[in-house]
Amino acid sequence: MDKLFRLTGFVPFILMIFLNAFVDLGHKIVIQNTIFKIHDGQTQVILTAIVNGLILLPFILLFTPSGHLADRYRKPLVMQYSAAAAVGLTLLITLSYYMGWFNFAFFMTFLLAVQSAFYSPAKYGFIKELTGKEQLASANAVVQAVTIVAILAGVFAFSLLFEQGLAGLNYRNEDDLLRTIAPIGWALVACSLVEFVLAMRLPTPRLETSSDGFDWQNYGRGRYLRDNLRMIFANQAIWLSIVGLSLFWGISQVVLAAFPAFAKETLGENNTVVIQGILACSGIGIMLGSLLAGRASKLHIETGLVPLGALGVVVALFFLPQLSSTKLLILDVLLLGTAGGLFIVPLNALIQFHARDEELGTVLAGNNWVQNVVMLGFLGITVLFALSGTDSSGLFHLLTLTAVVGALYTIYRLPQSLVRFLLGRLFASQYRIEVLGFKNLPGQGGVLMLGNHISWLDWAILQIASPRPIRFVMYRGIYQRWYLKWFLDFFGVIPIAGGQSKEALAQINALLRAGEVVCLFPEGAISRNGQLGEFKSGYEHTVEGVEGVILPFYLRGLWGSQFSRASERLRTLRGSRLRKDVIVAFGKPLPLETPAHELKRHVFDLSIDTWEHHTQQLEPIPLAWLRSAKRSGGDRCVSDALGESGLSGYKLATAVIGFSQLMRHRSPEQNVGLLLPTSSAGIIANLAVLLLGKTVVNLNYTANLAALHGAVEKAQIGSIYTSRRFMKKLEQRSIDLSSLLERVDVYYLEDLKEELDKFTSLSILLATLLLPARVLFGLFGHRVPIDAPAAILFSSGSEGEPKGVVLSHRNIMGNIRQVSDVLDTREEDKIMGTLPLFHAFGLTITGLMPVVEGIPVILHPDPTDVLNIAKAIGEQRATIFCATSTFLRLFTRNKRIHPLMLESLRVVVAGAERLSPEVREAFSLRFNKEIYEGYGTTETTPVASVNIPDRID
Repeated sequence: MDKLFRLTGFVPFILMIFLNAFVDLGHKIVIQNTIFKIHDGQTQVILTAIVNGLILLPFILLFTPSGHLADRYRKPLVMQYSAAAAVGLTLLITLSYYMGWFNFAFFMTFLLAVQSAFYSPAKYGFIKELTGKEQLASANAVVQAVTIVAILAGVFAFSLLFEQGLAGLNYRNEDDLLRTIAPIGWALVACSLVEFVLAMRLPTPRLETSSDGFDWQNYGRGRYLRDNLRMIFANQAIWLSIVGLSLFWGISQVVLAAFPAFAKETLGENNTVVIQGILACSGIGIMLGSLLAGRASKLHIETGLVPLGALGVVVALFFLPQLSSTKLLILDVLLLGTAGGLFIVPLNALIQFHARDEELGTVLAGNNWVQNVVMLGFLGITVLFALSGTDSSGLFHLLTLTAVVGALYTIYRLPQSLVRFLLGRLFASQYRIEVLGFKNLPGQGGVLMLGNHISWLDWAILQIASPRPIRFVMYRGIYQRWYLKWFLDFFGVIPIAGGQSKEALAQINALLRAGEVVCLFPEGAISRNGQLGEFKSGYEHTVEGVEGVILPFYLRGLWGSQFSRASERLRTLRGSRLRKDVIVAFGKPLPLETPAHELKRHVFDLSIDTWEHHTQQLEPIPLAWLRSAKRSGGDRCVSDALGESGLSGYKLATAVIGFSQLMRHRSPEQNVGLLLPTSSAGIIANLAVLLLGKTVVNLNYTANLAALHGAVEKAQIGSIYTSRRFMKKLEQRSIDLSSLLERVDVYYLEDLKEELDKFTSLSILLATLLLPARVLFGLFGHRVPIDAPAAILFSSGSEGEPKGVVLSHRNIMGNIRQVSDVLDTREEDKIMGTLPLFHAFGLTITGLMPVVEGIPVILHPDPTDVLNIAKAIGEQRATIFCATSTFLRLFTRNKRIHPLMLESLRVVVAGAERLSPEVREAFSLRFNKEIYEGYGTTETTPVASVNIPDRID
């Protein structure tokens, strides 16, 4: 909600709403408390109901002119005039208090309500102008919460001032009582003055307004009323939302009117502060429920809260007359308010969402009219029951029955709300759904939704994201299964089959003509590799004669779920987190004539937008790796092709944490240099530096000395970690780096290993075994923002000067996740890693991806030693091999490499440089393995997948 309060004019708008409700409630409390003090029993209930009726009546009588004003004139202007009227009215109210004119003060509640009747449609219509569609539910939650806070503050403040004003004084009638508490009126005047000042500060958006004049004759004949109500009835979503709101507020009016008498009879309570305090708990509940609804409706409208709120209202009303304890009554009234908040916020947002901008004021005024007619009716029934001798407990039982009928009716007429609720609860523990581009979803008219098909859950996720009911098109073979057909028929699913689609296409056309939302998946099947497939053009035959739009969408986050066609291993990896992030992105509406190839381009653009958003939510590399190490446990994680047996997840974590603690005090600078080959030691050192929140710089030991010196100077490296064994091998290859090492502090991994005593290593191992990954990270790591630099990679510029490229945690983690998705990682997968860690492809794909994703990796420091690499692939049954075109050429030329050595490989990827067609062909002929292009993988976000592996059903 922080975005809301940063909007220009939102804070003055909210403060103005607070003061308007505070002033209205203040005068109402004074009148109600006066009645409470002077009268008892039936008279008290009747007069209280009449006061509430006077407040409701203007909303009924002025439905048409108030809506007309809100549509014809700019809404801030209407609110400014209303605020000015409030100043004059509060001055008259204060005069009536001092003069002891109770009847005049009683009548002033009606005039204040007249002011509110004009103010209300402008206020609620302005929310949409100020915040847009995406923030509608959140803004309504804030408005509702602030209104309730104002009501609560008014209840307590004016009840307290009222009781204090009467303390120790005698009064005979209403007039005497008003004179006694007259100074309260000045508080009303002061608040209305501040409200007017705030109204003058509201921004005035340049929007089109209605130019129609107002015909008072048509108004008097009721023609406006009939036309406006017909317009509201025409949109079922708006009408049913108004019905739900009206029932809730009607029930609330009866509770407010009957509860004081109930409390007097049941609790024997006469103090107005206590009575109003218990009722105020319903306001606290509405505020809590509204805020919860706003939180659940981030960037969309969560209509699944409607049935939940309705159920809560029924339960609270059922228990209300059974309770005789003040504490239990407070809890029950709090529940009633909380359920009401959950119920009314999405309904208010739905009305604003579905209404056309040019009709919004009229629709909102109509909402007020219906609500107030219903509330007035409920109050009339309350008076009749009171006159007939029915006690307050009987009234509450009737209210419970009414609430049950209303809840069932709303659910029956808006079944998608129930579906959203059930699906939302079913998937809430596993999926966190975020909606992007909600403002692009049209509130009315025919909409053909078209997008990617990634899992069996796509329909459910789309319906959760959309406040409008969606009619889905489904393959007839699935639709006809006996255990699904009744359920799918209830929600209007459209079956379709290849070669028999004419009837289904005609049905889709009819639904679109009727202004409904229909969803088709133009790929025709669920993706087998997580990527966009061919878009078929069948949908183009459904739009003839339709007035509507195509709404492109893209779903991200379901590939790798249990409901996708991803491999079992990838499902395990993606299912390891408690909750998965799922993004639903709606693009800008397109003309119905948009061809399939153009539609796919728009959906692909959405995939890039969702990827950018998704990577903002990723964890930094060391935390993601710690989770993977814990998952791997005692299984082998990293091994050297020519070395020891390898390291398990626990042992790798112990080594990394141990080395990082030794590095912590040796390297205070941000950028830390590494001179290490592609080996388990190289991986450990990289992870240790990243765990400290520092930036790793893997130096290119094959570059000339001038470039290395330049890289150290440019990155401001003060310390370099290397290995004596590795330095010796470089010397054997006539690479002398002694002059480079003289300029910095040099630390050898062999020396650091000796410093790690057994007690420290055992302590770290026990911590790794027992503590969760996040706790381990908190103890030994350093949290950094996802966009913080993780690695600097140097290459030689055009004139030999080193050129540094910075990769953030977000860059690397994004590439890791997308490459793993593209590879569709399997249970038996092992990666053969040979590319140097000073290359982006080597560091990301060979070095960090296996340990972050939990894929066993076999490392070899020399990518030109193709015979030993081939032996390692054959012996350890590696399945994924990443190399460069140059190194892959060496395999085709080495006659000692038998094709069976590479038999276990399922994917060979050429990265870091463009793949030569000759190398591709020669490798395929020799080893019967296709090479997949990986050039640009680590520079592109997301990966532009072209010739990735597919699988048949």
